[in-house]
Amino acid sequence: MDKIRVLIADDHSLVRAGIRSLLEGHDDIEVVGEAGSGWEAIEQATRLEPNVVLMDIAMGDLSGLEATQEIKERTPHVNVLALTMHDREEYFFAMLKAGALGYVLKESEPQQLLVAIRAVHRGEAFLSPSVTKAVLEDYLTQPPNQTQSRYDSLTLREKQVLRLAAEGKTSREMAELLHLSAKTVEKHRASMMRKLELQSLPELIKFAIRKGLIEIDGD
Repeated sequence: MDKIRVLIADDHSLVRAGIRSLLEGHDDIEVVGEAGSGWEAIEQATRLEPNVVLMDIAMGDLSGLEATQEIKERTPHVNVLALTMHDREEYFFAMLKAGALGYVLKESEPQQLLVAIRAVHRGEAFLSPSVTKAVLEDYLTQPPNQTQSRYDSLTLREKQVLRLAAEGKTSREMAELLHLSAKTVEKHRASMMRKLELQSLPELIKFAIRKGLIEIDGD
């Protein structure tokens, strides 16, 4: 029997070690690699072509959402399973739209993660029970011909620039993180602002918070 080849993408080494230890105790699963950043997850997924990528959302340099979109564009046959602490609707709807086939919370029982990996490997969708109700309610209340939101009209690069700009990154810093020229970043930023109908950085930050792209730390 062929093993399920899994790539673990999480920016915490202790978390990756714990997941690896859990998975390696099962004969039908093989951990083929680990990634500590979004860009590394993209590179490893493209090179190793695992069956399943366990993807955290908060990845530092590049979010799990953006990494998932890039992985699905480069290797459509690689299935992505979000494994995250975020239980807000904004996050799991965004991950599903990005191409993830499943969504599991880190607080879940270990057995649930194993079930999810096997389901996603078979090409089946899997959601933690705690988020299933919200997903059903959202789709049941959507109008049949709902138009795309302004955010959905953005390209992958524009979404990346939006998040980084909201985090306070300069064009030069964004250029380094995205491996682009500062001039190209400015073009993406201008296009993004136009599509979102935003006029200033404060408006951009408020939009990013509403979309769940960034969080404000509490006291």
